[in-house]
Order: sequence, then structure tokens, then C-alpha cells
Amino acid sequence: MTTASTATLDREVHIAARPEIVFELLTDAEQMLRWQGIEAELEPRPGGIYRVKLNTLGQSAVGRFVEVVPYSRIVFTWGWDPQVFPIPPGSTTVEITLQENGGGTMLHLRHSGLPNQPEVTGSHGAGWDHYLERLALLAAGGVLPFDPWSEGHMDSGSDADSR
Repeated sequence: MTTASTATLDREVHIAARPEIVFELLTDAEQMLRWQGIEAELEPRPGGIYRVKLNTLGQSAVGRFVEVVPYSRIVFTWGWDPQVFPIPPGSTTVEITLQENGGGTMLHLRHSGLPNQPEVTGSHGAGWDHYLERLALLAAGGVLPFDPWSEGHMDSGSDADSR
């Protein structure tokens, strides 16, 4: 769904792990750092902080948890600190649903409220693709390679300094 001023990104990925495992990787700071970011502060409850420092450049995703339903749904606000794009902390919304599917989990991610600009949606789409791939591999028991994005080498094809 897209309006003249905002855009929504949707991603769906099957993960070969139970929803409980995926949920923990999304809501526990230590677990999150296994697949995304270099520092994290997560308080997975309505009103709790969502802050993930993604790289050594100091770029952080910042917002607040809105809804947390164990093993099935997580909603949080999201934005950049410092501002990389016209997306201040907490100004967009990320909704993640987890559904058991064939012994694994179907994860659906919807990121809404993004500025409807190709460089923003392209960059953020590439970012979510990158991190969801890492999440799926880790949750399934795989070994993750070093993440060059953690050092600010975020090559999404649009903007090297963005997600």
C-alpha cells in the first residue's frame, strides 16, 4: 500500500526454526546481536525501548515497542539516529508476524510510514532482505559469515551509508 507521501515494504521469509526460536532472536538483545547490529537495547513490552546500533558509524535504529505477543507478533516504531534519511527515531512502524508453518516459521514483515522515495524504499528493502537472510540462516542453525555492514559497508545498491 502506497500513498503520495509514504510507502510500505513487505517481506516474507520461511525460516526452518520454531516461532519460539525466531521470537527470541527478535526480542532478546544478546540474541539479536548474533545476526544484526553491534549494540542493542531491547525492552520487549509496550512502551519499551527498541535501539539497535547497526554499525561502527554509529547509525542506530531507534523506536519503541508497541505490541509484543509472545511467539506470534511484534510491533515497534522505528527511525534513524542520527538521521540518515528523513526518518526520525520512532517515525515509522515495523510489524512482524510469526506463524508456524511446516515445522518452521513463516515470518511476515511490514515496514510502513517510509518516505515514498525510491532511494529510501530501495535502500530499506535491501536492508531488510540482508538482515532477514541472516536471521533465517542463524535460526536454522547455520553459521553466519562476518557482516560487513556492521562496519558501515552497507552496500544496498542505493546508498552505501544507509540500510
